[in-house]
Amino acid sequence: MRRSRIDRRTAETQITIRLGIEGRGRYSVSTGIRFLDHMLELVARHGAFDLELDAQGDLDVDQHHTVEDVGIALGEAVAKAVGSRRGINRAGYFVMPMDETLGVAAIDLGGRPHAVVDLRLRVQRVGDLQSELIQDFFEGFAQGARANVHLKVLYGRSSHHQVEALFKAFARALRVACDKDPRMAKQLPSTKGLL
Repeated sequence: MRRSRIDRRTAETQITIRLGIEGRGRYSVSTGIRFLDHMLELVARHGAFDLELDAQGDLDVDQHHTVEDVGIALGEAVAKAVGSRRGINRAGYFVMPMDETLGVAAIDLGGRPHAVVDLRLRVQRVGDLQSELIQDFFEGFAQGARANVHLKVLYGRSSHHQVEALFKAFARALRVACDKDPRMAKQLPSTKGLL
């Protein structure tokens, strides 16, 4: 199994992640932000990743440092676990229905970080998570994983469902991108010869 461990320590956060790519969707997640925990649990379950994540952050100041740094550290864990990226699909996409909501995710582990998140929530918080920080989480992930991450909610009424659809679609797209293609076993999925 491809595995990684990341210890990210800053003056604002202390984060430890253990990630198994070929997992069974098992998780143990604690960030101090319960809705973010729930979304990360969805990533583990829907991505079929094994994820242990413990984050201690300066939540007395704001949620921003914790949310962004968790995104960065998770991206770093994915990048470390997939290693050279030889033999992986590299790209994946998924369309996820969530009751009245439809979310779309496309991911390319091509080595260039970029995130586009098209989520137009009308609320300041979803559960206990500041909704504006969802963008920061995915930008952090893109940076840490060196990946293109494109996410869009096509429609939906419930803010909870919109965010949940995005995280589930993200997890399933990431699962496909990380999966190995036996036909490309030792090849880099690029004509450049570098990712």
